[in-house]
Amino acid sequence: MFQSFEVTARPEQGPPRLKALREAMQAEGLDGFLVPRADAHQGEYVAPRDERLAWLTGFTGSAGFCAVLSQVAGVFIDGRYRTQVKAQVADVYTPVAWPETGLGPWLIEQLPDGGTVGFDPWLYSAGQIQALQKALEGSGVVLRVSDNLVDRVWSDQPDPPMGAVKVHPLEFAGEPHAAKRARLAETLKQEGQRSALITLPDSLCWLLNIRGSDIPRNPVAHGFAILHDIGTVDLFMDAAKLIDVGDHLGPDVTVHDPDALGGTVDQLAGPVRVDRDTVPYVLAERLGDRAAFGSDPCAVPKACKNPAEIAGAAAAHLRDGAAVVELLAWLDAQPIGSLKETQVVTRLEQLRRFDNALQGISFETIAGTGPNGAIMHYRVTEETDSTLEDGQLIVLDSGGQYLDGTTDITRTIAIGTPPQEACAAFTRVLQGMIAMSRLRWPQGLAGRDIEAIGRMPLWLAGQDFDHGLGHGVGAYLSVHEGPQRLSRASHVPIKPGMILSNEPGYYREGAFGIRIENLIVAQEAPPLPGGDDHRKMLNWRTLTFAPIDQRLIVTDMLTPAERDWLNSYHAEVAEKIGPRLSSGAKTWLDAAVAPI
Repeated sequence: MFQSFEVTARPEQGPPRLKALREAMQAEGLDGFLVPRADAHQGEYVAPRDERLAWLTGFTGSAGFCAVLSQVAGVFIDGRYRTQVKAQVADVYTPVAWPETGLGPWLIEQLPDGGTVGFDPWLYSAGQIQALQKALEGSGVVLRVSDNLVDRVWSDQPDPPMGAVKVHPLEFAGEPHAAKRARLAETLKQEGQRSALITLPDSLCWLLNIRGSDIPRNPVAHGFAILHDIGTVDLFMDAAKLIDVGDHLGPDVTVHDPDALGGTVDQLAGPVRVDRDTVPYVLAERLGDRAAFGSDPCAVPKACKNPAEIAGAAAAHLRDGAAVVELLAWLDAQPIGSLKETQVVTRLEQLRRFDNALQGISFETIAGTGPNGAIMHYRVTEETDSTLEDGQLIVLDSGGQYLDGTTDITRTIAIGTPPQEACAAFTRVLQGMIAMSRLRWPQGLAGRDIEAIGRMPLWLAGQDFDHGLGHGVGAYLSVHEGPQRLSRASHVPIKPGMILSNEPGYYREGAFGIRIENLIVAQEAPPLPGGDDHRKMLNWRTLTFAPIDQRLIVTDMLTPAERDWLNSYHAEVAEKIGPRLSSGAKTWLDAAVAPI
């Protein structure tokens, strides 16, 4: 039920761990050492062995890093975590607002006379180090490759993960891995590249139609792969992980010991395609001028789900939606003040487990009531577990990993009588979610071109939120999938088949949080009646079906079109989810989706 904190520093552990790291720095002649939240595969999620940032500082967010110098240790976090970090790190660490404050300028300010800063070349991408080196030019601050000093002082560091790999059935994958390899190999040929180095765990698993268990909540396996322009693959993965795979990989996939990667890279004939943003610095350096920088060849094909993957996602969301509605009905039936956050988390996970296709939850469930709801990525612990009190809201963000799809849904629920200011903000969040759901847009636009649509109702009231409007979602893969995003930073065009979240929010520190999230899939938009159709358009198909709490809606704020959308959506919820429910939950749902 609780997130695992075995490798996380408690506040009292922060100072001695920091002291030990500084002693190791001094022994190596370093003035600084960089500690990212990353592993050698450069994915978003890491195994317990690679939770170096959490072990050192106590910060458990999914993004951030620490720059340790002799007199200051900065923990760099973005807007999602600025409330969370205050509660997690000891006062020997200094939170730094990032990216507003860049690492390069900060190092120059903190080391005015220059200095040597060490980094583990497996834990930083080539692009990250190149950008940092450019920012430090002429400053006297230099970067130096080092072994990992955190590993040196972390005496009980967990072993590398050795999760079993299993075959992802063709009925869910929708395309044999031989066809995927041939398709991507043809892309390499067209671009004059001999091979591609693949480091991201979800790319590797998608390419070979396998799934793993090396990362909690994400069905991926650690490994590296080299895809050649003839469609063959060299896979660098411990053979012990593959004992259940049988002959699935076939003769065109050769398995090697992970330690053989470096020597093989040294022998590759160029050009070798590598993604500057994800290839470990050490591998890019070994390739030298043989490296051809380009995007991960799996990234966009993986993001554009095929019909089988979309059908699986839709089916998974219906079963998942039924579990969520059962939870909402149960929650409404409990006396106010009788539940704690952990009880809500436990009940929802129990309800999801009734589905035999469930493989696990897709991330640690967020159940934040009152002020906890304002912590965007809140994780309930025994210390923070709070009672659901009258007048509060609870943000419930959860998902499941099913054999046929990955889900992610957020609902904000009123406990008792909610405050009017919260209802007004909730309505603006809902308006933003509806606006994005209704959107039609010209093909070729990226997330950065359209994400403001979901923020506009909040902006008109002088409000906003510090996370992206939406992230990509995998097909029984990572719940956060790139490269597709609804974000100001995303330049990747949205294409048919891409699944994203639509999740505007609003957070008032110390008071309440609000987020509403549905998953949506991009598709070619049908022509409008009487339209001239001079440009191809896309629109969204909604995958998530669960009621939106109408007790929090200020109906007079909604336009007629917004009311029509909400009523139509709720009618679909009743139609699609109602037959899957217990009689009590069905009665509750009928009332919850009554037209407004």
